[in-house]
Amino acid sequence: MKTLCRYGTNRVIHPQGVLPQAASKIDNTMTIYDNELLIKVDTLNIDSASFTQIKQACNANISQMKTMILKIVNDRGKMQNPVTGSGGMLLGYVKEVGKKFPSQPQLNTKIATLVSLSLTPLHIEEIIDINLETDQVKIKGEAILFESGIYTEIPTIMNERVALAALDVAGAPAQVAKLVNQGDTVVIIGAAGKSGILCAYQARKSVGDTGCVIAVVNEPSQITFLENHDICDHIVLADATNAMEVYDKVTNVASTLADVTINVVNVDNTEMGSILITKDDGTVYFFSMATSFTKAALGAEGVKKDVKMLIGNGYTKNHANFTLDLVQNTPRIKQLFEEKYI
Repeated sequence: MKTLCRYGTNRVIHPQGVLPQAASKIDNTMTIYDNELLIKVDTLNIDSASFTQIKQACNANISQMKTMILKIVNDRGKMQNPVTGSGGMLLGYVKEVGKKFPSQPQLNTKIATLVSLSLTPLHIEEIIDINLETDQVKIKGEAILFESGIYTEIPTIMNERVALAALDVAGAPAQVAKLVNQGDTVVIIGAAGKSGILCAYQARKSVGDTGCVIAVVNEPSQITFLENHDICDHIVLADATNAMEVYDKVTNVASTLADVTINVVNVDNTEMGSILITKDDGTVYFFSMATSFTKAALGAEGVKKDVKMLIGNGYTKNHANFTLDLVQNTPRIKQLFEEKYI
């Protein structure tokens, strides 16, 4: 019998010596070890960058998307897009608990995992439906959570789809609360998306009356959307992949460069726009899974920008409760999520 590992390395098939997230293939046999949790999966919330890539590759054809997702899971034993490297998260019910699993949730408890699908052993029996607007995939299948994995029970007072959507990006607004101070100038690139709107609301709370929140969007309809929510001081229409366009338009409305820039877009080549609009000693928070470390690091060096660049770690302490509370207790956000996900 394999030696149990709290990080699940005993399930790595190839290459040996790496953790499950970095593996190209893991064992997705749905017989659990003593330190694992078996989940009956109801819904996958696929990472935005991954879902966008799959949708574009399949021309938004749902049948083709189902085939592509099934192939990824069959090839890898997990839902990890080979192009983006990212995964997502899932909603399901506790089916079986290993006797050495650190917590002992009740069977049939409704939970959402707070670790990436890119490291989660997954078996899909059937894809029932794909929602092109919400990135959510209804399936019949099972998944395994490792001993080191984290999850949260779905609050009974919240719709499960709303909770899943919020939890998918829970790290973003929680990190904004840690990074942004009163009086700061904050720029959010991709502010009209799911994570962007949560970050914008949190940034507005954190900067107070003396701060400034600037949104960067790429569609005119998104301007109207954000104006209706009245949380941004300025809204800029710009192509996030065009660094100089972003720089020119942001500096045209801002009295100063950003103390904090939040990048939550789901496309490539947006690193330099984020860096250029941030002041020296400021912070760029790349929450996007489309971010290239190489482009960001070498690009900042090339334009002589001394900025702190943070990778968008989807986990920070208490992030699940923080974000669920933000959605549940902010009427406009709650209404927005309910209109889109219910």
